Amino acid sequence: MDPFAALADETRRRLLVAIASAPRTAGALATTEPISRPAISRHLRVLREEGLVRVTTVGRTRIYSIDHDGLAPVQALLDSITSASAPPAPQPPIAVERLDALDLEIRRAVRDHRTSSPREETA
Repeated sequence: MDPFAALADETRRRLLVAIASAPRTAGALATTEPISRPAISRHLRVLREEGLVRVTTVGRTRIYSIDHDGLAPVQALLDSITSASAPPAPQPPIAVERLDALDLEIRRAVRDHRTSSPREETA
């Protein structure tokens, strides 16, 4: 698995976002997720194995925090996508000025047709 595969799971992305705001324990993360604490621990293990989070042990407590080095490939991909120049806007196959000239000719033909043909009388 790579960082991108680890981030493919929605729960892992939510956990990563939560940890990004402040380091947390698995128990603290379990209070905000609709899954069990053991399931949270399994997701955290995947994130740790892929280098996206690191663990600090304080006594018997394991505190998870973001490992920014692990996010570097993801950040590089996002940077390359966002820095790429935007493709040029598509151009219409006919110049707008030519359509204006066509519009003028149509209006002129309609006006000439109305003035040259006699009005029909309705009963």
